[in-house]
Amino acid sequence: MEITLSGKVALVTGAGAGIGKAIAEALGALGAKIAVMEIDAKKIEPTQAALSGAGIDALVLQTDVTKAAEVNKAILEICRKFGRLDVLVNNVGHHLGSFKTLETMEEAEIDALYEINLKHLFIVTKAAIPLIRKSGPGGSIINVSSIEGFRGSPYNIAYTAFKHGVTGFTRGLAIELANDGIRVNTIAPETTDSEQVPLAMFIRPGFEAAAKRTIPLGRFGVPNDSAGAAVYLATDLSAWVTGTTIHVDGGGLAAAGLQRTPSGAWTVAPVVTESAMGA
Repeated sequence: MEITLSGKVALVTGAGAGIGKAIAEALGALGAKIAVMEIDAKKIEPTQAALSGAGIDALVLQTDVTKAAEVNKAILEICRKFGRLDVLVNNVGHHLGSFKTLETMEEAEIDALYEINLKHLFIVTKAAIPLIRKSGPGGSIINVSSIEGFRGSPYNIAYTAFKHGVTGFTRGLAIELANDGIRVNTIAPETTDSEQVPLAMFIRPGFEAAAKRTIPLGRFGVPNDSAGAAVYLATDLSAWVTGTTIHVDGGGLAAAGLQRTPSGAWTVAPVVTESAMGA
């Protein structure tokens, strides 16, 4: 089977850096024309230049995906330039640095986490569906969630709850759009070294090896790990896959609390006396 997106158009939200950028580049390398919704004005020109420099026909639009008016305007621009849309990657999401107990969270913090981690999926996807449907069967919607959507995460309750919500959004919409031949799936990454989550800032010096022992494959993620999953879900490789999740987590979820001792043996007993994460 030839792996190609030639003649297809893909929209990636938040593709100015990290996982979103890697996904946009990977889909573009397979021949897709790329549209980007990016909120950071400083990233618009560099993202356009990077994609164009790689020979990718690209349209980068400054867009706040939590604002329906801006999203609708961007979809019109995509339609004018490309005339179709085949793949939507809802990549935007952020913990917003909110690591605290539920009791100490302000309502405004909860609202902000909701908008950027769940509500925007409704806004962007609702606006994009008519154009994807117009392109005919074979469309693919990919929601980038988090491994936190599949486990409990204390001091991060709102983020965790909304990522669990992405799973319900994906499964329900997969059934709703099945008659249109549009597939809907989720990518759920474990901690990925990126501009948003730079590991050098999260892991205490001297604890790098201890932190990696929590991941069965022995390392944290990089953006291209999720880009590979997106390629699978965007192409005909996954033509009979919908309503499901790819956990891009190095085996972290399967380990379910198991971690390695310094000698390499697996244990459920604590092996680190203080947290490896933090300043």
